[in-house]
Amino acid sequence: MIKNERLLILILATIQFTHIVDFMIMMPLGKQFMELFDITPQKFTLLVSSYAFAAFLAGLVGALFIDRFDRRHALLVLYVGFIIGTLACAVAPTYGFFLAARAFTGAFGGTLGGLSLAVIGDVVPFERRGKAVGQIMIAFSAASIVGVPVGIFLASAFGTQAPFFIIGSLSVLFFGLAFFVIPPLRSHLHQENGQNVHTSPADVFRLVRDSPNQRRALLFSLVLILGHFSIVPFIAPYLQLNIGFSQNQVALLYAIGGLVTVFCLPFFGWLADRYGHIRIFTIASVGALVSIFAITNLPPVALPVALVVAASFFMVASGRNVPATTLVTSVVKPENRGSFMSIRQSANEAGLALSSFIAGLLIVENPDGSLGHYQHVGYFAIAMSILAIFLARRLRSVS
Repeated sequence: MIKNERLLILILATIQFTHIVDFMIMMPLGKQFMELFDITPQKFTLLVSSYAFAAFLAGLVGALFIDRFDRRHALLVLYVGFIIGTLACAVAPTYGFFLAARAFTGAFGGTLGGLSLAVIGDVVPFERRGKAVGQIMIAFSAASIVGVPVGIFLASAFGTQAPFFIIGSLSVLFFGLAFFVIPPLRSHLHQENGQNVHTSPADVFRLVRDSPNQRRALLFSLVLILGHFSIVPFIAPYLQLNIGFSQNQVALLYAIGGLVTVFCLPFFGWLADRYGHIRIFTIASVGALVSIFAITNLPPVALPVALVVAASFFMVASGRNVPATTLVTSVVKPENRGSFMSIRQSANEAGLALSSFIAGLLIVENPDGSLGHYQHVGYFAIAMSILAIFLARRLRSVS
């Protein structure tokens, strides 16, 4: 255990917050981006998937070397790249430039997530790790409560790209805090009798190849992402185009859903530490099946009903990620955790890109401008969620 563990977790959460808002803000602004660049839903999904695909490739490359460096140095370098990419999005004049800027941002921002979780795996014992992961994942809730609604307001008042300027500016501030607060994090470099441990680049993927447990963890991560994010990119456009909600009402839905998860995510972490991560993951996943069906088959309803449906989705679909993430951090030893979590982040990003791509294939644009076949995307997400339950029960902890 290091000194100021809580402060370290807080800083990691702020870093997570900025890159999650940067990724999530694309979802509720789907309609606005389609109008701004005069693009189809399929081209919009490219804006989402380009970020994820770039993060996938960067995670694979980073996995070869990331365990050879102080975690602090790696975090700060990645964060600088993320800031540059986000500010480039803020000034992008064309669809092509914006698409390239999203890919550049994803190459750095997506890798930050895996590295942050590797730090948690290094400094927090397994018996308390679920709670710590829950605290880190509050960043998702804060992104929904504050980041996304404020981003929608800024886009409405000052233009669609204004949120990226604010995210980039905030990131500069958080970088300064991280630079002075995060201590050297080198424990993973000294695991065997105090000797410096280095895994060669060739060995990084060999270790995964030779470990059925790690391969199952990667497949589990990929399937879980498919069971969640395939429906996320079109939640806001569906609520606006099919249900008839305004942009401000959609912002309210995100805010309420995020507020619910602020209280629920730490609670899910506590439950997982107390009653078992697989058990709590399974219970939350069953609840997610119901909420996915409800939100993708939602007919025109009053705002309070939509609030309940959206809040239930945010709560159980996000809540199951707490025990799931804790399980994945435990399938590998500390000296290889950074590289494995980087590969795992790549699997997640591949899942994000594939999720958006599949959703774009299944979704059709009706003559009246509304979205068709959204329920088919829901059925796909439900099937992936069921598969994830079976895979989770085959994971084994080694740390």
